[in-house]
Amino acid sequence: MTDVLDLLPAGDRLARPDLAEQALEGLVRAAAYRKTEAMHCRVAVADILSDQDVRINQLLHGEAFDVLDRANGRAWGRARRDGVVGWVVLDSLSKGAPLATRRVAAVDAALPLNALVVDAVEGVAETDLAPVGEFERDLVSVAERLLGRPHELGARSSISTDCSGLVQQALLACGLPGPRRSDGQAELGRAAPAGALKRGDIVVWRASGGDHDWTGHSALMIDAERIIHSTGDTTVGHGGGVVIEALAEVEARLTAEGFATAVFRRL
Repeated sequence: MTDVLDLLPAGDRLARPDLAEQALEGLVRAAAYRKTEAMHCRVAVADILSDQDVRINQLLHGEAFDVLDRANGRAWGRARRDGVVGWVVLDSLSKGAPLATRRVAAVDAALPLNALVVDAVEGVAETDLAPVGEFERDLVSVAERLLGRPHELGARSSISTDCSGLVQQALLACGLPGPRRSDGQAELGRAAPAGALKRGDIVVWRASGGDHDWTGHSALMIDAERIIHSTGDTTVGHGGGVVIEALAEVEARLTAEGFATAVFRRL
């Protein structure tokens, strides 16, 4: 039920003691500065890994990745769509960041929901696609199409997803800013009154400090009493994953585990 791991150097800045992107020269200290190289994901989904080889995010087909360093068959850089910094296997990337004309709007296509497309892709029908700029209107309807998909920490696709990844997918499908982590999602929009919750309100339980690197747990309100979320708790539903639960039950379970009480945001 935890969120994506947050094992990134200096937040989402492309900066290490030995190397930083040229745009940060004069702002952060590094032994050298270099321009980034634009690349993009050429496979359906590619993992973004931390220095400890932990999956912290994913790239979807067509998403840009700004590369600053290469080592051992991997590229170190930043995902342009949500700002996450990490390592990606070079073979999953191609040069350039072509401007997409269409996005994947289906959840069962050969490419995942919200993948970006320039040219025709084998196995992806025209009916699976929507023009860039045409978006869905209901966050919850997007999330409901992913019911039953498995929970995997660091995942953010219609194949598998963690909690904040599910919320992010719904936001992106509706043409809205999609922060990757729960703490970022807890800052979206404005506060929603706990006594008058509506469909589409974002719910976040912030994690307490401790020996962990995740930032909280995210969900969407289906109505005033129920949420849809992705959970790794295998005692929930049919072994976890994307499920619907009563808000009160999740609140009790998470606060007992040390999470802060839920905050609600309305877009």
